[in-house]
Amino acid sequence: MEQYLKFIIAALIVIGSGVIISSIFIIITAYNSLISLREEIKKSWANIDVILKQRFDEIPQIITICQQYIELESEMVEKVMNSRLNMIQGRSLKEKAISSNEMSSFVNGLISLGESYPDLKSNNNFMQIQERLSSLEEALADRRELYNDTTTIYNTRIQQFPYLFIARMIRMTSKELFQIPKEEKVLPKLNILKQKSH
Repeated sequence: MEQYLKFIIAALIVIGSGVIISSIFIIITAYNSLISLREEIKKSWANIDVILKQRFDEIPQIITICQQYIELESEMVEKVMNSRLNMIQGRSLKEKAISSNEMSSFVNGLISLGESYPDLKSNNNFMQIQERLSSLEEALADRRELYNDTTTIYNTRIQQFPYLFIARMIRMTSKELFQIPKEEKVLPKLNILKQKSH
């Protein structure tokens, strides 16, 4: 009987130790997973920021080239330069998304001007910047998608068991997606060209 009791106690100790070790393993794995996702979000956002900065640097060049061939509306140029500045200085994702949308609209408008102005289209500098801006727009769309995918996984994970408890303990909260607010999804009508006075 005493032998049987020792066996039961030993079995309970082994089972209890196994449960404790398994729980610790689950907690460590969940914690590391959440930290990895959080860092992946930071990396994805840094990649978006790089593209935004590159596009930021190209805008004045294409405006200068276009102004050599056509008259651009000064109010529009000022608005674009303000959007450009707001995009870099923007603190929140929402601010950056709005400015990024405005910049994309303007860039696409300038790029399409090449179709209407053969002299502009034949300018090598214009063509190089046009290609560069088009590739930056594509890269931005890809990186935005990666950021949003990673953020969605993170936001879902911090609401799932057992991650939920760990996320609450270390105060992890949902992250904002890089998306355009509904009221900003309508592309603004661009009056790029100066109206000729009659």
